[in-house]
Amino acid sequence: MNLKLIDKNKEKVVFLVKDTEAAYINTLRRLILEEVPTMAIDEIKFIQNTSALYDEMLALRMGLVVIKTDLKEYNLREECKCKGKGCAQCETYATIKKVGPGNVYAEDFKFKDPKIKAVHPKTLIIKLDEGQEVNAQCRLTLGKGKNHAKNIPGLVYYRAYPKIEIIKPTVAVDAIKVCPKNVFRVANKKLNVEALEKCDLCMACVETLGKDAISVEGSKKDFIVTIEPWGQLKAQEMFEEAMNELDKKLNDFSSKIKELK
Repeated sequence: MNLKLIDKNKEKVVFLVKDTEAAYINTLRRLILEEVPTMAIDEIKFIQNTSALYDEMLALRMGLVVIKTDLKEYNLREECKCKGKGCAQCETYATIKKVGPGNVYAEDFKFKDPKIKAVHPKTLIIKLDEGQEVNAQCRLTLGKGKNHAKNIPGLVYYRAYPKIEIIKPTVAVDAIKVCPKNVFRVANKKLNVEALEKCDLCMACVETLGKDAISVEGSKKDFIVTIEPWGQLKAQEMFEEAMNELDKKLNDFSSKIKELK
């Protein structure tokens, strides 16, 4: 298996994985979405809520605030030495207090741990009218996406790496006019593939020009993977943690197999 970085910016990381199988790539995708833990508000105690929303609705909005996660400092409650009773290694706290009129944003949370913060400070939680108040204490813990969507660390998807063959150059030259991704380039009246990784297999060129002019298909062993973090973790952290989870599951599976002997 070989990995090649295609694109990296603040919003996403795109890389090519060669010589593998779709099943393995999909396993990676599911591990990131379901098994990589992130920090989120887990429990809320309302001291005062005279806003327009019921406690349950306001709690839902608070719980979906994206929180910066430090996997080195905190453990999952079920894996902590305190055995889920609650300690500084598996939970932390935050408070929020705001009196209207005005908006309540994610940046209004006061976190006990200075390393923890709202990823998107201007996330609007609620608008308060004159005299309305929100005052609450919140507990934050690590959780997994398989248990609640608020803990999903980002968006992960993949597609087969395209294989393009120009069969009739004189006809296929018009592919540059129909390709929405600008994959092709014409030089000296000859059609060339300029950015193969941009092709998303939409098949617009094949449908317009015909299969006898140009051939496009997806590879069975090479895949383009895209990771778009929400902000709790960096893409590299998501990938590495997913690999750690895979190792744990394989070791556990191996142990179960040995028990059958």
